[in-house]
Amino acid sequence: MLLYLFDILSREYSVFNVFRYLTFRGICGVLTSLSICFVLGPLMIRKLSHYQIGQTVRQDGPPTHFEKVGTPTMGGSLILISVLLSTLLWADLTNRFVWVVLFTCLSFGVIGWVDDYRKLVDKNPRGIGARNKFLWQSICGLGAALFLYLSAQSDIELSLIVPIFKEVAVYLGPFYIVLAYLVIVGSSNAVNLTDGLDGLAILPTVLVAGGLGIFAYATGHSVFAPYLAIPYIPGTGEVLVFCAALVGAGLGFLWFNTYPAQVFMGDIGALALGASLGVVAVAVRQEIAFLIMGGIFVIETASVILQVASYKLVGKRLFRMAPLHHHFELKGWPEPRVSVRFWILSLILVLIGLATLKIR
Repeated sequence: MLLYLFDILSREYSVFNVFRYLTFRGICGVLTSLSICFVLGPLMIRKLSHYQIGQTVRQDGPPTHFEKVGTPTMGGSLILISVLLSTLLWADLTNRFVWVVLFTCLSFGVIGWVDDYRKLVDKNPRGIGARNKFLWQSICGLGAALFLYLSAQSDIELSLIVPIFKEVAVYLGPFYIVLAYLVIVGSSNAVNLTDGLDGLAILPTVLVAGGLGIFAYATGHSVFAPYLAIPYIPGTGEVLVFCAALVGAGLGFLWFNTYPAQVFMGDIGALALGASLGVVAVAVRQEIAFLIMGGIFVIETASVILQVASYKLVGKRLFRMAPLHHHFELKGWPEPRVSVRFWILSLILVLIGLATLKIR
């Protein structure tokens, strides 16, 4: 939005040419979303507390979580507002990738909002129900996948890129839709499963968003993409603004979500953030690198799957409790220790993912 204003002003005042640079607008996106969080955060927390929209806790969960009952939740709306406003202000709104990412973020956020509302306001412990939630996730995920498939302008946009190997690009054709759907919906649920401790999910989300933002910038750059031997996809660089806004909003939310949390993001935040990361990874053709960078989300999801499978097949649990972060809590690790150690692992995984840009 502001891009058009500054473009007009730059015709008379050359100083406004700086806003044409994608990296500068990315920095503006970070600072804008961060500022929005700092300004709106305290107000939102007070409103959520006033309307008694507070956290509920599993009765079979770690005993230390009982003190969290009543902590304001649905704070993910703060993240969404900050990201959407910042992206609309600083991104090129004629870019198709920007709109599909915004659609995915907002649609999954609406699903999460309805689920949270049913649980916390209507006092329905099932929310909208697992089947209905998955149904709507599938509809929105398929919508985003179909848009990217139908709007693709080259075969490389529909190919699976294998990191490390320069020449390996597997053309998927219609199977691209299946892969995109699985990445978007799977990522959404994976982040939701990880969101179980104060600050645990949001910082890995910030780190992965930052890594994907670098991939987006390089993929959309006509010089850097060939140099790094990654596919050049015109227009994907603009996704950097969204990723930057997500980084700023995530850090702003962490200010209030760090231990002991003043607010939780709820499904409205977790579902939207996970889906957003997934659709960005698909747009820049880095699903495998995303799998590496988002390794914490993968491990958390795998722990749930293994726990359920083990219990149903042999009647035994592999972990004291799933997802995995609860296992370490029940082993006696303090909550901050679990979160910080997962953050460190997430940083390492993001760096490994970024290293694939040069190891080819």
